[in-house]
Amino acid sequence: MLSSLLPSGTSTPNLGRHSPSPTNASEPQSTAQPGPVEHTPPTPHRRKRIVVAMTGATGSILGIKVLTALRRLNIETHLVISKWAEATIKYETDYHPRNVRALSDYVHGINDMAAPVSSGSFKADGMIVVPCSMKALAAINSGFCEDLISRTADVMLKERRKLVLVARETPLSDIHLRNMLSVSQAGAIIFPPVPAFYIKASSVDELVDQSVGRMLDLFDLDTADFARWEGWKKET
Repeated sequence: MLSSLLPSGTSTPNLGRHSPSPTNASEPQSTAQPGPVEHTPPTPHRRKRIVVAMTGATGSILGIKVLTALRRLNIETHLVISKWAEATIKYETDYHPRNVRALSDYVHGINDMAAPVSSGSFKADGMIVVPCSMKALAAINSGFCEDLISRTADVMLKERRKLVLVARETPLSDIHLRNMLSVSQAGAIIFPPVPAFYIKASSVDELVDQSVGRMLDLFDLDTADFARWEGWKKET
């Protein structure tokens, strides 16, 4: 009877060292019925999961470095690259788009609106659009989900998840500024990749690493690739 009260796969608990034998009818049988044993299934462990989107704005190396850092940190990545991002990658870097895709765990087509990342039921820990064009910014701000990048960003906002937009444009028009303010009020974080001259970088790579490190700080991830500010250093 006890086994019928237990969840499937749960063994009958030990009732004591002197539990009556069911074959000895002369011994009195206990009439107490133990309550059902609570069985809490173990919580499956999941790697932290970040969606990375790359648009056609200049600064494709930022997206590449983000993917590289996330791979090193063992973060599950889902990549979406626009058509113009592919063109910019070829023009600005020595990478080919297929090499960039190889840096991610999963790659989704820009027009694949049935991709897992397009649904709020898909558990993601955040999204970064790097670099983020003004076209993508406008689409995200207006909720105009014309492709998988703007749709996934829309999902992040509605599900109250972390959304970082690495906006690449200068100077900024009133339209750009209004879009930035509006999407920031909706919950996104605007991150212009402004170089930190105080690190006294000796190369562009050092400036890029500092920006990427600060971007991933927003997801509580430490790349350990740049020097953090610790106050003025006295000359020796």
